[in-house]
Amino acid sequence: MRRQYRSTVSVTVEREVIEPGETTYLQDAWELKERIRREEGVLKQRRGFFTDAYRRSTVQAYVTAEDQLIGFAATRRDGYILFLAVAPEFRGDGYAKRLVAAVAEEHSSVTCHARTTNADALGFYESVGFERVRRVNGYYEDGGDAFYLRLGEGDLKSKLSRFVGL
Repeated sequence: MRRQYRSTVSVTVEREVIEPGETTYLQDAWELKERIRREEGVLKQRRGFFTDAYRRSTVQAYVTAEDQLIGFAATRRDGYILFLAVAPEFRGDGYAKRLVAAVAEEHSSVTCHARTTNADALGFYESVGFERVRRVNGYYEDGGDAFYLRLGEGDLKSKLSRFVGL
């Protein structure tokens, strides 16, 4: 399913849903994640873990008309967001909020982990209504700590609609 949006950088962008078992945009998602890892020091997963998780997830993806992946959210069937990434040049256009809203449309509960040192991610998640549930020491493979986050209780779709105009 594709929905069209206009980016502030004058690019037509569509949302696609990649079902579990499909590998559409897998390589592009890996490359975007690795670019963010190199530039920002986050999203440090190994390729095997990332590939396996992507294949098992439902992936909401934003792509340009030229099939350039600009953002994605890979989500388990219980509403846990494994990966959320938006290309830096497309940040601030609401794509991350729309990705979370798409996940919330499909799940009664939405959760994730964010590195305790990732102020940008924590700020984003909290701005759309996620709450810190607990700190998990040594959560990441490199020993880094995380916060377990949950989107606030209530009607998730209506809560997010004020951010993304659903």
